[in-house]
Amino acid sequence: MRIFQRFQNKFQWSKQRYFISILSVLFLVYVASAIYHTVKPLPEGLDYTGPLRAAKVEFIADQTLVNAQGQVYTEQHIFNAMLDMVHRAKTTIVLDMFLLNDRFGQTNPPTKRLFAQELVQALVEKKRLDPNMNIIVMTDQMNSLYGSILPEEYVQLRRVGVELVETNLISLRASNPMWSGLWYLCCQGLGNDVGGGWLPSPLSSDRLTLRSYLNFLNFKTNHRRNLIVDTSEGWQALVGSKNINASGDFQSNTAVIVHGAAAVDVLNSEQPVAKMSDTALPYVLIKDEPITANTLQAQVLTEQAIGRAMVELLNQAKKADHVDVVAFCLSDRQVIHALKAAHNRGVNVRVLLNPNQDKLTRYNNGMPNRAVAQELFHAGVNVRWCERCHARMLVKRDAAQQRAELILGSANMTSRNLRNYNLETDIRVVGLANDPVFMQAQQHFNQSWLNEGNVHKSVAYEEFASYSRVKYWLYRFMEWTGFSSF
Repeated sequence: MRIFQRFQNKFQWSKQRYFISILSVLFLVYVASAIYHTVKPLPEGLDYTGPLRAAKVEFIADQTLVNAQGQVYTEQHIFNAMLDMVHRAKTTIVLDMFLLNDRFGQTNPPTKRLFAQELVQALVEKKRLDPNMNIIVMTDQMNSLYGSILPEEYVQLRRVGVELVETNLISLRASNPMWSGLWYLCCQGLGNDVGGGWLPSPLSSDRLTLRSYLNFLNFKTNHRRNLIVDTSEGWQALVGSKNINASGDFQSNTAVIVHGAAAVDVLNSEQPVAKMSDTALPYVLIKDEPITANTLQAQVLTEQAIGRAMVELLNQAKKADHVDVVAFCLSDRQVIHALKAAHNRGVNVRVLLNPNQDKLTRYNNGMPNRAVAQELFHAGVNVRWCERCHARMLVKRDAAQQRAELILGSANMTSRNLRNYNLETDIRVVGLANDPVFMQAQQHFNQSWLNEGNVHKSVAYEEFASYSRVKYWLYRFMEWTGFSSF
């Protein structure tokens, strides 16, 4: 009996050891997957720092303003410029746009303009008038809710022969390794069922499949907002922060149009994105123009190159220089440290943040900006709130008001946007401070900061101030782990 009992105990212990061994191996595989997909090599051509080019650069801004009577009105200069560029294109249009779906951001009653439909109709008409026109549209999988729906915009473009591609993001690194480590082991090969969703969507009235939700948790995004065309005046590229969806009426955005060689750099920087999705783009070579000390110069930046340029701009700012920042989302620790260090050196720093509580943008909990503003404000940095600001822009002017530098585009100032996780494009501009591009960018910031022209755009820090240490450390945890949508 004792021998049998001893054998039984030994057998049970062996089963436990076997079970523990299997779990240990699976856990190690999961950890290895999470680590690999966080550091794996990027596709060639991403994280791009273009050359400084002599360039003509135009600054454009959308405005959402509240007048003295409390009435909200908008000025849609960016979108109008996009329609004009499409109209003037000669042979080629390349659009890389994060959002292209008017079902997102719809309100009751409906918004005044359906931006996606307007842009799609302009592209469709262009293709019908000239069937040989080369039109390529690249966008993010979020527009189809990761395969749960087929947007009407897709149908209309493909019907006339426009090549529309949802960017394949598998080769990007994982910004949320806690989930992606498992996703790539178990779920990435699962199919999806268009129209078969049964779960509510946070973006529209559509229904999502379970697989779409699971895919969404990877938080991978083609976040670029670029339009490149060839015109009778040469190549032009618009790079900015505007989304093409129904809520565009309610957001203030910034953009630049670059001409010539810098515009061609934007086009060529789209090559790796197209290649990731088995699409071909035209590759263009253009002669560079000579540069002198007073030449306005533009530089194309993508992915982590944007983060490096932002930190370098802040680190090079000297005492009595001026640095102004507008951010829809600010959470990257390197940028935050650089802002505080610049302030401590005597740089005049002003930071204009969205309070992340706008229901139209689905940010209702104040994360991350209210926690970050708390840190900056207590460090002595000037902070104000701009509820409708959707821009991402840094402007630096030296103390003598002689030289200036500008960085703006699609990238939020978060690790996900600045550290080689999302696809992003920004333009860096350097030159004389009295150049119109800098004067207009500064005027746009000052109008928002000071509420100039009898309009209401920003409020004091105290209006949305956060005093919660719990929320601050929650932001730090979310930023560190990547388990967040910012």
